[in-house]
Amino acid sequence: MKQGRLSEYFQSVAAKRLTEVEANVLRSNQHEFNGVKALRAMLGEPSERVPYPSKMMYLTDGQNEPVVEDAVLTWYDARQKAREERGVMRDEYRLYFPSTAVSASYAAGDLLVIALCQDQSLLVIVAKAGSSIAEQVQWLFAVRTDGANYDIKSEDDFDSHQLGYASRFILESLGIDIGWLDDSDLDEMLAVFKGSFPTTLQFSAFSRSKCAGIDVRHDPDSALLTWMEKEEQLFRALERHIVSQRLTAGFVTPRGEPDVDAFVSYSLSVQNRRKSRVGLTLENHLEQIFLQNSIHYSRTGRTENRSKPDFLFPSQSSYQDAGFDPSRLLMLGVKSTCKDRWRQVLAEADRIPEKHLLTLEAPISKHQTDEMRVKSLTLVIPTPLQSSFKLEQRVELKSVREFIALARARQTQG
Repeated sequence: MKQGRLSEYFQSVAAKRLTEVEANVLRSNQHEFNGVKALRAMLGEPSERVPYPSKMMYLTDGQNEPVVEDAVLTWYDARQKAREERGVMRDEYRLYFPSTAVSASYAAGDLLVIALCQDQSLLVIVAKAGSSIAEQVQWLFAVRTDGANYDIKSEDDFDSHQLGYASRFILESLGIDIGWLDDSDLDEMLAVFKGSFPTTLQFSAFSRSKCAGIDVRHDPDSALLTWMEKEEQLFRALERHIVSQRLTAGFVTPRGEPDVDAFVSYSLSVQNRRKSRVGLTLENHLEQIFLQNSIHYSRTGRTENRSKPDFLFPSQSSYQDAGFDPSRLLMLGVKSTCKDRWRQVLAEADRIPEKHLLTLEAPISKHQTDEMRVKSLTLVIPTPLQSSFKLEQRVELKSVREFIALARARQTQG
């Protein structure tokens, strides 16, 4: 087991696609995965029933949060009693699970992943067929699910792959705490920000100051990911310190009673801060990249119907000038995670028929990228993340460097 690898979290993984028969069985009263050779290699062949504390989840692009249930799954030999009483030689191992909102969502073709965690619990993931999140989970574990048979990955397989930005992002979306923090600059942050959370602009600037040797002009793609990762690490360190202090102080009413409402309110504020800051952080670092590459732009400029594209090129005034050649205009939407929200970008600038959207979500399903192409939307994906896409998808992608070259060409046109 090596730090910064999947083996930190998982001993082994088995993955396959649910067949029509299995989907129907899963909706019945049986609630069992048959213990084929793959599962027996992962869980062994015990002589007694073995309970596994487990987390079951169902993932689809249409939901902001996965459907999650805690459950106890049981691994057992269904023919153990018959073998003991009548000398039956054949064994038949099964993995039993209780009925949950998760299992009720299963359908044929969905991706099934059964993961044995390092703490001997199970993580059972089912992701909707054809969804981007299914592509991401499959890519994360490097499993092939072309047929009905399980594909197995072991701890040795996980040791050989260093977790990158995309991998960490997916793990967090699965609710796995990856300990993604860097507290080496905590004392300086507490002094500079006076023990509180700064604005996203201030924190982004501080994070960039901690990244030496960044070549923004020649490699803006790596620069963007380096800055994003550094800021996430620094933010988590500052957040842990501030939140720990607040938890230590406790949540008590003036009468000395536990203040549940105050605790819930504070918990929600922590979650909302995490969600809202990532998108702004991404825009902040992109803005710095455009500045250092001498690209003219307007950030959140207004267009029709009070729409506010994240970036307009070369400027809002140019967009609003009816005499300005529309072929020289560009717009760029920015979303840290794409999901189904990419369609929002289509209505943000009527004068620009070809839209661009930068996201760090990778990979995205071919079904989604095909629809984007039909809608004249081009994805801008940092180069290090493009390898997660299928080969036929990559030809449609633009890197940050390529987008900058396009913006510069239109800026100097005419």
